[in-house]
Amino acid sequence: MRMSYHSHILTVSSFVVFLLISFMSIDTTVPVMAEENSFQYPLSVKVVLQRKYLDGEISEEVIQEKVTSLREIVEMYSDWQLLDHNRESIVFQREIDDISPLLKANGYFGITGEGIFSIFNGRPGSNDIIQSFFQIDVEKLESHKHDELMEGIRIESKDQYLEVLKIYETYSKIEKK
Repeated sequence: MRMSYHSHILTVSSFVVFLLISFMSIDTTVPVMAEENSFQYPLSVKVVLQRKYLDGEISEEVIQEKVTSLREIVEMYSDWQLLDHNRESIVFQREIDDISPLLKANGYFGITGEGIFSIFNGRPGSNDIIQSFFQIDVEKLESHKHDELMEGIRIESKDQYLEVLKIYETYSKIEKK
C-alpha cells in the first residue's frame, strides 16, 4: 500500500509542475485557443464574403462579426466555402451561377485591335477590358459577325452570355505547336 501512495503523490506532483510550467508560458496578449478552437473571450473578426461570378468577376463584402469560436463563424456561413482565416479575418467564397452585376450594367462582348475576343466595360472602343478569352480567326468571321463584334454585343443575361461565348468559340484561332 505504501508504494501506491508514493506513486500517487509523484503523479500528482508531476501534474502540478506541468500545469505551472504551462501557465507560465502562455502569452496573455493574444487570445488562447482551446482544443475546439474557442477563444477565451468573444472577438470582433473581419469577415470577407467573396462572390465569384461565371464571368470571373469577384465582388467582396466586408463585415465585422463578434465570435467565440471558428466553428461558430463557419456555422453562421455554412453555405459559403471557407478560403482562409487568421486571428483578424476570415475569408469565405461562394460561386454564383450568374453573370456579375458589372456585366449586367455595362458589359459588352467585342474584339480588340489584335483580334482578341473580350468583354468590355462599355463598348469595345473604350479599351476598358474586363476579361479576355481567345484569339479570333478574323478571316473565318462573316462580315456581319465582325461588324457586330466591333460595335459590341450587349450582355443582358447569363443565358445570352453563355450563348455568345459558345458561338464565338467556334471562330477561335487554335495555335499549332
